[in-house]
Amino acid sequence: MKILVVGGGGREHAIIKKLKENPAVEVIYALPGNGGIARDAVCVDISATDIAGIVRFAVENAVDYAVVAPDDPLVLGCVDALEEKGIPCFGPRANAAIIEGSKVFSKNLMKKYGIPTAAYETFDDMAAALAYLDTVDAPIVVKADGLALGKGVIIAQTREEARDAVTAMMQDGKFGKSGEKIVIEEFLTGPEVSVLSFTDGETVVPMVSSMDHKRAGDNDTGLNTGGMGTVAPNPYYTKETADRCMREIFLPTIRAMKQEGRTFKGCLYFGLMLTPKGPRVIEYNCRFGDPETQVVLPLLKSDLLTVMQAVTGGTLRDTPVEFSDACAACVIMASRGYPVAYEKGYEITIPDAVWPHVYVAGAKEKDGRLLTSGGRVLGVTAVRPNLKDALAESYALVAQIHFDNAYCRRDIGQRALQAGEM
Repeated sequence: MKILVVGGGGREHAIIKKLKENPAVEVIYALPGNGGIARDAVCVDISATDIAGIVRFAVENAVDYAVVAPDDPLVLGCVDALEEKGIPCFGPRANAAIIEGSKVFSKNLMKKYGIPTAAYETFDDMAAALAYLDTVDAPIVVKADGLALGKGVIIAQTREEARDAVTAMMQDGKFGKSGEKIVIEEFLTGPEVSVLSFTDGETVVPMVSSMDHKRAGDNDTGLNTGGMGTVAPNPYYTKETADRCMREIFLPTIRAMKQEGRTFKGCLYFGLMLTPKGPRVIEYNCRFGDPETQVVLPLLKSDLLTVMQAVTGGTLRDTPVEFSDACAACVIMASRGYPVAYEKGYEITIPDAVWPHVYVAGAKEKDGRLLTSGGRVLGVTAVRPNLKDALAESYALVAQIHFDNAYCRRDIGQRALQAGEM
């Protein structure tokens, strides 16, 4: 089989490595891929948002199956366009990807169908939004409606910070069209949990839960990032909580989307907050999370391609999906200065024995050398019977990798370890 994977980050590298385990896979094309992904796939210099270019390449190269991984091409209708040419795909069509593409849509969906989430209001008028801020208590969460590279959510500690966020989005155009509409919602407290799920629009199969670490600095200090590390499973996510989430959140969401004529097929990501009043949805993503994928897929015992095809074909109910009882830890190696300003072009050296544990996010190949080209550069993952050993091995692997200006958090998984001892 010829497989096409749209995207070029650590998440896509994890997907590609897992797909390669199926002996029926002859070649995987990554559009655009990156310098590290080139070790495992044929990289093609076509942007993930060049829908026409992706479709043309898929047709000309007789691709048998496509996986559209990032949010932008999903929202732009990449799956729709490929399916129109007869190419089966993993990922939601555009009318279902709106669950991530518009926070206003997703919040209104939850309100309509009684899915537990934070109290909120939506605005397309800045004066009305600013007036509303005078009626709520801080902290206040301000969200741009559309996609914003994971940076469109501001947790304002004061009303003044909230006003600045509203002005930046709606008047100054900080996130372009994504900020023309906004959501203002209550600030929830409790442990956060990420749950990715396979769904064919009828059946929902949650994957192993995980815990992300968003802040740039140790002890959750510094700016929010795309993620500095993950562990799985999340110790706060008990079987009792999982059963409640299935009843109150997962199945109701899938049924709501179908009822709206937006049947969701693919990977639906549930960002949850386990509040004192029960689990609440913080956000939906219409695709695999990054870097959650880098700890979840290494724990998948079933064949990924088989599961994906079952999602596409609507046979997920009849397809076994099994995960290991082990633990996984991923430490992100970033460029110092991320997520604001950082230098690029440093050579990366990775011992051959370490490569199987590495997912490349921001690197390019030049003259046979692998060079840094992004803020988040590598994800280094270890799988062990317990979390303590997985973390120790992951950091030991990190110590064997070198590039100038490298930075990583040194406390990934510590909260999870402490929670596991409670």
